[in-house]
Amino acid sequence: MNSSYSIQILCLVLTLLVYFLNKKLYRRWHILPLMPLVFTPVIMVIFVLVTKISWQNYSGESHWLVWLLGPATVAFAVPVYENIPMIRRHWLSISGGVVTAVLIAVTTSVWLARLFELPENIQRSLAVRSVTTPFALAAVKSFNGIPDLAAFFVVLTGVFGVAVGDILFIRLSIRHGTAKGAGFGGASHGAGTARSWELGAEEGVVASLVMMFAGVCMVLSAPVLQFILF
Repeated sequence: MNSSYSIQILCLVLTLLVYFLNKKLYRRWHILPLMPLVFTPVIMVIFVLVTKISWQNYSGESHWLVWLLGPATVAFAVPVYENIPMIRRHWLSISGGVVTAVLIAVTTSVWLARLFELPENIQRSLAVRSVTTPFALAAVKSFNGIPDLAAFFVVLTGVFGVAVGDILFIRLSIRHGTAKGAGFGGASHGAGTARSWELGAEEGVVASLVMMFAGVCMVLSAPVLQFILF
């Protein structure tokens, strides 16, 4: 028991250490492969495979990191309070991002999964891929999906959105900050919001608002969407 607990603590400390070192690397070399959302999980997966540590031991104390996603997401209510005038001015961009994340992303994900004849549990898990992790894990229960798969699809969606987002904005001649923020927040949630803050305060605020509103709407509408789609 003591040995198992020591391994769990070691994994937690190592995860935090790799993450903070990764952030320093990303600040110095701002390239997608070094993005903490990508590089840190890869390093930890390699570590677990090489050391043959069980998933139960790795996640034993690291589950607190997952729990912290909830308070971190709630903290996004601060931009809502501080930027009510901006919400009134740009309600159309924000609403468009929310509708895109909740309706279009859900339906296209499920329909494409069916087109490729993927198993139903994967279809249900894919349905929540466009909202940030805490909301996705809550909503996937209504879809009767697999939480671990849902979390994986959320991360994959965020990374892919950041990778192609800037290129798409150039191709589509989208230059307005609020439109970029709404796009990143609606399609790439946490990763997209982080990228939006790098572009500017306006983009970051709008992305934060869209991400949070989309998550709330997803959780509230999940039972109805599940009934319609499945």
